[in-house]
Amino acid sequence: MEKSTPIDSFINHQANTGMQCGNYSIDVPELKEGEQYRFHFDATVCVGCHCCEAACNELQNNPADIKWRRVGEMEGGVFPEVSQLFNSMSCNHCIEPECLIGCPTESYIKFENNGIVFHDDDLCIGCHYCTWNCPYEVPVFNPDRGIVTKCDMCHDKLDVAETPACVQACPAGAIEIEVVHKETWIKYDMEKEGVAPHLPDVEICKPTTRYTLPENMPEYKPADEHLLKPAHAELPLVFMTVLTQVSLGAFLALFLGQVLFSLGFNLPQPTLGMALMAFLPSAIGLPLSALHLGRPIMAMSAMRNWRNSWLSREAVALALFTGGALVVAFMYYADVTGFALLFIEAITLALGIFGIYAQSMIYRIKARPSWNRKSTTKRFFGSSYIGFILIALMLLINGGANGVLVLLAVSLLAGMGQVLVVYEEVIFYRHLDKEDALYYQYNRTRILLQEHFAEIKKARFYTLLTFALAFPLLAILFTASGLMTLATVTMVLATLGALVSELMGRYLFYRTVVPLGLAGNFFAGNQR
Repeated sequence: MEKSTPIDSFINHQANTGMQCGNYSIDVPELKEGEQYRFHFDATVCVGCHCCEAACNELQNNPADIKWRRVGEMEGGVFPEVSQLFNSMSCNHCIEPECLIGCPTESYIKFENNGIVFHDDDLCIGCHYCTWNCPYEVPVFNPDRGIVTKCDMCHDKLDVAETPACVQACPAGAIEIEVVHKETWIKYDMEKEGVAPHLPDVEICKPTTRYTLPENMPEYKPADEHLLKPAHAELPLVFMTVLTQVSLGAFLALFLGQVLFSLGFNLPQPTLGMALMAFLPSAIGLPLSALHLGRPIMAMSAMRNWRNSWLSREAVALALFTGGALVVAFMYYADVTGFALLFIEAITLALGIFGIYAQSMIYRIKARPSWNRKSTTKRFFGSSYIGFILIALMLLINGGANGVLVLLAVSLLAGMGQVLVVYEEVIFYRHLDKEDALYYQYNRTRILLQEHFAEIKKARFYTLLTFALAFPLLAILFTASGLMTLATVTMVLATLGALVSELMGRYLFYRTVVPLGLAGNFFAGNQR
């Protein structure tokens, strides 16, 4: 008789106890209509050993900083009655996955036969949008491959009745595969068994993971609560968003000037130079967005999912807006006037307005609370005041003093609106409600603004007051007084200073966002 090895003994013990861990085969019921697979995590037995993380990385050949499964750590109680709670999380294979809904390239698939949310690597352009949308921060960007990757529940192993790597490796049997009826889960059990301390609201995407938690739990705090790291700067997007917004403002000024001229007002007709100034910021900004992608060469496929994805809608609308602005510039060059010019300008303007609205909606996502506010949309449109100053400058150079005063007056009003939006943000973070369910994230954003980026925040506010209000007002006074050289210099400084101010504001926008996610996630890996 062949002698049993320690490994045989371990496997037999696990099999005899009925646990999935340690076994190479899995016995799950055949899925019926309305059912899917899910994970069950038993927090009462997890010891925080991270074996699940290591096994997953080894099987998937991921580097150490790319984690498809992560272990979070929480602490609770008062000494000497203290306790720890661990949470091992991979993809929750949600019933309404936010990653799938927002993906511009339709790289996500929810398998109809088993409910697993699968990522098609070949379609991914590495835009990171799913990493922002997922409230659990499950998708992770792999810089070596230039794409996002995530857990697929080892679906190829499940197809042949084998256990996923994390389930197989867990020495405590804390992770299992189960079958869940989706409608029953949502209606009766999700609010009770689908939650764990410091996890996002289950209504965001209806996750399927079931939790077993200790009874009489104390109030737990994330073990990494004392750590706070600014988010990624996203510099290509800083420049792209601001420049396209400037372009919209400039084009609106161009359109208003053409309308007033056509109606017979004593104002000069817009020129080719003004049309080019409305076109160029967007023409420069849009290509910069490709530098944000892991696969820039596939940038055009970002337009694919325009029916569902705000990112796709932004890409389509702003590309058409930029193309329309170029057509308008050619019409001025060819001296095309009248209704045809106004009609093309109106369509182009509408595309630009929708494009910037779609751009703001990219960030109005529940997984990132400081972005998910109406002020985001207001700020994005507010940056367009720079475009009015830019067109007013071009008009002044061409000798149209009357039109300059009109445009600067509009710019001053728009700049005041932007100041009010920024000031409202200051007041919001100064008076946070501790009872707010999102207080933890908002407060950490406040800390980043006040402690990590205090100087940039201060510079942003005072440069906004200076170049959005004071300098345009001076330019109005100089123009009205006939001091055209002073007015020109003032407007050049106002344009450059306002642009720097908006770039600083957008830099803070990206760096100070604090996402929802897994509490106590010390080893987040390459999460952006």
